[in-house]
Amino acid sequence: MNIWMRPERPARGPKPAYSRAQITEAAVRLADAEGLEAATMRRIAAEIGAGAMSLYRYVPSRDDLVDLIADHLMGELDLAGLPSGDWRADLTRYACELRAMWLRHPWIAGVQRSRAGFGPNQLRLIERVMGTLDAHVPVDENLSLMALLNGYVEGAAREEVTWAGELRRSGLSEADWLAQSYPRIRQIVDSGEYPIFTKITLEARQPRLSPDERFRHGLERVLDCIALALTEAAAERP
Repeated sequence: MNIWMRPERPARGPKPAYSRAQITEAAVRLADAEGLEAATMRRIAAEIGAGAMSLYRYVPSRDDLVDLIADHLMGELDLAGLPSGDWRADLTRYACELRAMWLRHPWIAGVQRSRAGFGPNQLRLIERVMGTLDAHVPVDENLSLMALLNGYVEGAAREEVTWAGELRRSGLSEADWLAQSYPRIRQIVDSGEYPIFTKITLEARQPRLSPDERFRHGLERVLDCIALALTEAAAERP
């Protein structure tokens, strides 16, 4: 049974000593500190001062816990006032909120679900974010455009998180890593065998941008695609 179909408090009996929110917040704290694998029922119980087995009364399974965590993270996105009537500003704000959440919780990749939990925060997100385009395109097109936007944000954030992790593991700054890589890059360029790589190395502006600038540059391209889809939809509308 879906976790949100289970009543949090029994109809009878004593008031529960803990809440799903307490359990979920403890799980997120552990994941932030040590990774998602650290958020076990035993560790969560120790975090909030409960018996491990007693927590299963509140959260029956690991899948339920992951659903609660995923929904909690969606609740961190500030979507107040959406939709505002300015779809581009709304989607820009949403994309930046989503990226920031990924960067705060880089372990989020481990809670991406193939099944939808339909938690309250996820439903709020659907209503507000998809609501920005609801008046402009049919629902199937809306779903496709949201998939395009989410795919860009999650891919960009995943790349940032991975790169930051590599730098931490190497103990190098980005400048040190580039300096260390320079002899190999010079060798490739001098070989003359890889003209596209050479063009990227010598001419591309994006690698020289800050992470924030790179993200916004790519986001504007995605929003341009959405704008074209909206224009086409308006032209086809009777």
